Amino acid sequence: MQEDIDHRAVALVINTTKMTGRALKSAITKYLAHCRQKAKVPPTGRQTVRELVGQGQGVTNIEITDGNIRSFERVARKYCVDYALKKDREKPRYLVFFKAKDADALTAAFEEYTARSARREERRNIRRERRRETRTLTRPNAHRGLER
Repeated sequence: MQEDIDHRAVALVINTTKMTGRALKSAITKYLAHCRQKAKVPPTGRQTVRELVGQGQGVTNIEITDGNIRSFERVARKYCVDYALKKDREKPRYLVFFKAKDADALTAAFEEYTARSARREERRNIRRERRRETRTLTRPNAHRGLER
């Protein structure tokens, strides 16, 4: 990939030495116009609050008190939601800002996130119970039915 880019850059330099100044000027203006057009594409996914508000489509927010915000980010990317996270300094919570037009997608993403976190918590409880059961066994060979 890098060699291809280097090859193009060398080819551009070689071609511009054969061109006139007017042709060079038109090539540079076309390149700059292309760069400006590429820069106008709005950002997607996780953004800053300023970028999200700057798109002018209305912003709403929800509050997440869970410390595991990374799992929410995975789900939000899956549903292609444009969002911004803001951590509250006073309380251990996150504010998730999102576009008003993404409300349905965010609702589905948030439902999946809560289902995942509930499953995770259930698994933790099952593991805790299993550990307690193994600790309560007083005899080391009680599961085999052997008695001493």
